[in-house]
Amino acid sequence: MSKLLTVSPSPHTFGGDNVKKLMYGVILALLPALAVSVYFFGIGALVVTAVSIISCIGFEYLIQKFLMKTEPTISDGSAAVTGLLLAFNLPSNLPVWIIIIGALVSIGVGKMSFGGLGNNPFNPALVGRVFMLISFPVQMTSWPEPVAARTQYTDAVTGATPLDVMKEGIADGVPVSQLMGEVPGYLDLFIGRMGGCIGEISAAALILGGIYLLVRKIISWHIPVSIIATIAVFTGILWGANPEANADPVFHILTGGILLGAIFMATDYATSPMTAKGMWIYGVGIGIITVTIRVWGAYPEGMSFAILIMNAFVPVINKYVKPKRFGEEIKNG
Repeated sequence: MSKLLTVSPSPHTFGGDNVKKLMYGVILALLPALAVSVYFFGIGALVVTAVSIISCIGFEYLIQKFLMKTEPTISDGSAAVTGLLLAFNLPSNLPVWIIIIGALVSIGVGKMSFGGLGNNPFNPALVGRVFMLISFPVQMTSWPEPVAARTQYTDAVTGATPLDVMKEGIADGVPVSQLMGEVPGYLDLFIGRMGGCIGEISAAALILGGIYLLVRKIISWHIPVSIIATIAVFTGILWGANPEANADPVFHILTGGILLGAIFMATDYATSPMTAKGMWIYGVGIGIITVTIRVWGAYPEGMSFAILIMNAFVPVINKYVKPKRFGEEIKNG
């Protein structure tokens, strides 16, 4: 009996990648954005990131060990990635107790309640972030000023983000040309010298991390490109139709969570489609929903909501957009 062979379906290929390598690859890709956030927000960025990562790892260990009665898998890096991404979606002055609650929701509700890694239909970090945004709106929308917050944590000087300025100004009838003088220039936006969540401020650092993920083939280009292209086209049409009532595509892409979401969160293996065609549909949907919320919704940002909404459609996309099975007859007419 010990010599019996187990036969499994094709394909029978071996790859050198595993969950641990992929997760630590994502962490490495996020380090440039973390470094920029520490430079601009100082001790607050370090506190928020450390508390988030430690809490996510701790909750996953406790839930697996004592509730699920299984061997903890915290060494695979997935809990650390969730903690890091959750921190990247938070302001650098958020109180520790709120971060811990968000970590519990991310791991306990967003991930482990569905069975753990690979079984969760929604991105765990975004589940925690949206829960915190709804439950603690004041704390979650208090944005420390960059550089001025380096030596401060909860007492940092706060101000509006570029998206907040643009959203409120347009609602009050202020021309976009005037509002552009009240927000950082494109170079500052690209580098990260602006208020916002600690991991979303630097387009340069996020793009650098995205290039690393693409070169390592940890992610596919389809989702980031489809999201960014859709947002660029949609906002470009609105800007072209009325440039004094709509911000231009470059402003939209460089502000808020578009690059962080498109590169690092929408590409999550468990919550994104399996096929290239499905990824395009998924990415276009995220782009349309994001712009719709930004332009006509109550929130200045819509990336988190857009990704979670499209996460819910992934099973449908996978069902109806899939490659033909090998040997399947293609019917004519």
